[in-house]
Amino acid sequence: MVPGLGPLISRKYSMETGVVKWFNAEKGYGFITPEAGGKDLFAHFSEIQANGFKSLEENQRVSFVTAMGPKGPQATKIQIL
Repeated sequence: MVPGLGPLISRKYSMETGVVKWFNAEKGYGFITPEAGGKDLFAHFSEIQANGFKSLEENQRVSFVTAMGPKGPQATKIQIL
């Protein structure tokens, strides 16, 4: 176990919902606007929970978990609703 990471790993995640603001399939990233309010969250294709080509469409409803990324909060565990 890495000191200081125990609570992050064992913490239960809370799913949130939001709408895709934009997503560039060629670059593999975009942004999601949380329905609960707050700043738009970075969304990377590697966090999309789907088989095959992983992409999102503008105005598509999604669920996700907010986690801290290298540049601040980002959407993880993204699921299309």
